[in-house]
Amino acid sequence: MATCPLCNKAGKNECRKNWRTTMYRKSWVSRAAVALTGLCLVAGLSAPAAAADRIFFGIATGSTGGVYYPLGGMIAQVISNNAEVGGARVIATAETGNASVANARLLQEGSIEAGMMGADIADQAYRGTAQFDDGAVANLRAIGALFPETVQIVVRADSDIKGFEDLKGKTVSSGPAGSGMYQLFGDVLGAFDMTRADVSEDFSSFSQAVDKLRDGNIDAFFAIGGLPTVSIQDLASSHKVRLLALTDEEIAKVRESQPYYATTVVPAGTYDGQDEAVKTLALRALLITHDAIADDVVYEVAKAIYENSETLSKVHVQGKNVALETALESISIPLHPGAKRYFEEKGLAVE
Repeated sequence: MATCPLCNKAGKNECRKNWRTTMYRKSWVSRAAVALTGLCLVAGLSAPAAAADRIFFGIATGSTGGVYYPLGGMIAQVISNNAEVGGARVIATAETGNASVANARLLQEGSIEAGMMGADIADQAYRGTAQFDDGAVANLRAIGALFPETVQIVVRADSDIKGFEDLKGKTVSSGPAGSGMYQLFGDVLGAFDMTRADVSEDFSSFSQAVDKLRDGNIDAFFAIGGLPTVSIQDLASSHKVRLLALTDEEIAKVRESQPYYATTVVPAGTYDGQDEAVKTLALRALLITHDAIADDVVYEVAKAIYENSETLSKVHVQGKNVALETALESISIPLHPGAKRYFEEKGLAVE
């Protein structure tokens, strides 16, 4: 019996499951033909000629106001332009979503082929800790590291909030409950011997938090993403805002519980009105898949990304940070065998 080039499994029922899942997702019209191709290949049915040479590969990203979605879109385009398995083109698309935690859940269900997430969330999901203490997402596999994500704490320029501890008693948006940002907020609070009860916590989405700060309905919001983050850039162009800095000691204390974080600097001039560099935390965003995706597909996906990083750098400022030299940084979960084969061929030390 033939096997599906996407899920690498034989059997009509398995591909019917993949077909139903793919058809459920909102997307452009040709996705239906792509999904039907997988069904036909396994079930032995005749496939439409227009779809017979395609393999669908969806990438769950984040909201349109962050970095995941625009960079994910360019990664999808690079894959679509360069990846091919046995004569079949890999057609990748980027889908908006709720970022790290939600993407891990989608991968757990097998309802998406890949997802972008922070290194800390990938580790917690795979090991079943923090927000995943109800059960490990054991099917996660890494494709590679992408770019460093920067923690940004944004307040209005005229605010009396000068340091992190000044957030006590203030209304602070930490992101939707269960999100990666929500988890990070708790980690940073702990470093200051604070709890969520010390602030009035707002659970708005990133774009909603930007609007609320602009309108004076919250005092601060947390964000994590590549620099510059589009929504913060837009906010700073029309309203005077500031980024709160963290000290080396504060960062070291956060890293005691979250060793994947590193010290980074938001360079002066990243945003309008930001005249000084701001020291803060960072971690790498990863591209993650699950263990049911065929080795050859992931091999070609990894190859397309890391051999076309120059293209990515031309269309997004974070694209220049997607590089083969840093492709294994911050990865603490197993590599997908397809990605492992690619990196070994390129001479990287793969544990």
